[in-house]
Amino acid sequence: MSLILAVNAGSSSLKISLYQRVSEDPKAPRLLLTSTISSISSPPARVSFQQHPNLSQAVRHPNPPVPLLRDHESAFIYFLDRLKADVSIDRQQVKHICHRVVHGGDYTEPTVISEQSYHHIETLSDLAPLHNAAALSVIRACIHALPHALSIAFFDTAFHRDLPRHVSTYAIDQKIAQEHGLKKYGFHGLSYAFIIDMIADHLHKDEDELNIIALHLGSGASACAIRGGKSIDTSMGLTPLSGLPGATRAGDVDPSLIFHYASEPLSRLSYDSAMTKEVHVTRAEEILNRQAGWKALTGTTDFGEITKKADLSAPPSVAIGDPYTLAFHIVLDRILHYVGAYHLSLRGKVDALVFAGGIGERSQDLRSAIGEAVSCLGYSAIDEHVNQGLEHHEGPVIDIGKHDGGNRMLVCRTDEQFEMARECSLGDEFWR
Repeated sequence: MSLILAVNAGSSSLKISLYQRVSEDPKAPRLLLTSTISSISSPPARVSFQQHPNLSQAVRHPNPPVPLLRDHESAFIYFLDRLKADVSIDRQQVKHICHRVVHGGDYTEPTVISEQSYHHIETLSDLAPLHNAAALSVIRACIHALPHALSIAFFDTAFHRDLPRHVSTYAIDQKIAQEHGLKKYGFHGLSYAFIIDMIADHLHKDEDELNIIALHLGSGASACAIRGGKSIDTSMGLTPLSGLPGATRAGDVDPSLIFHYASEPLSRLSYDSAMTKEVHVTRAEEILNRQAGWKALTGTTDFGEITKKADLSAPPSVAIGDPYTLAFHIVLDRILHYVGAYHLSLRGKVDALVFAGGIGERSQDLRSAIGEAVSCLGYSAIDEHVNQGLEHHEGPVIDIGKHDGGNRMLVCRTDEQFEMARECSLGDEFWR
């Protein structure tokens, strides 16, 4: 069997899918099993190991005790051991390993891991502090545990390689910008590539004719304007920090906020340099990446919990005293800013507004609120019967609009692991 491992390392999680390449249809690799290891940085880790019907072997030990997993490397080795013990697949059968790498810098295509490419990814870790380091630790583990396999990096930034120059350029000294690679890169590219493929098929359109606004909403969230199947704008920038707020990310803020955040006293703005602490880049990024977002507002990273506790019937003006309602309206407000802007960027020629990601796929209340707000732009009203019962609908794409002649409202169950396996399977250069 030609087996492909697709590995997606989050800041404290590891998602792994095992596929078999089908030579007669390389665009559709066959899923064999999936595994998710979460809470790696806050043990005990939680592990799921789910066999797909395409795999004939029976699982022998569905719930073995989970050892102490210290980091992503030990979590990956644990997965390999489970692969052997539970479904009798030896690690030597794995020939290709696809790694999701959030920041690829100037890399615009999937790249085989070599000493040069590894060190290049390493230099970019400061630009994606929640993810690149985790991906590198798994890459190291793969090189040691599976030296015979071809490790390939798939970059979230690559999808946005065609961003127009005026969109990707910051209004700063261009000599310095070019020397240091300071521009908008964009992220969630693997998710958007999957979304385009699925939505084009669902709407029976060629990808190069597809215009959509896609919302990848999760603990990390972004929006993307796609014209003719290509990214023309996206909310994240040089790093994944800018744009929409996330579970622990601030999203867009005035750049000078961080200096006032660290000033004394905090109760007022001060321009007295003697009262301002020195704020290093690493400290600033720590605050804005890990100590902000809706967790800073509510104390939880679980957006589902926020939605349950928020008073969604109350107007935004009364949200001041209720952190859950306030957090919900902040997220809604920021999303609408981007949807409105991208509707204009596409000159109103939008085939669909697409929801994806953990929150985009699960939060019917957020979809309802967005749907109600964008109806003034000509989007179909949401069919609440469908919207409230997505679990009863199969397939990667669900139409939640009422088919009243407006622009479509769709949910796409995005799958970054499948997208990596598909691109790997299609890449003849990886199979020579």
